[in-house]
Amino acid sequence: AEFGFTELKIFDVLGNEVKSLVSKNLSPGSYEVTWDGTNNTGQAVASGVYLYRLQAGNFTRVRKMTLMK
Repeated sequence: AEFGFTELKIFDVLGNEVKSLVSKNLSPGSYEVTWDGTNNTGQAVASGVYLYRLQAGNFTRVRKMTLMK
């Protein structure tokens, strides 16, 4: 693990960016981020399936999640 630029973004199933949660340099360690169910403009999004993408250095991971209100 190295200090580096990290991004955590949420996308809808069509691939459109919904929310950018983290976009900064972070040191190695464990972090917790909570999404409040809003998009980048602050509007509430619908319940459903979303994708999140975590990028840190050369590491990239995409996973599905379900938002239930």
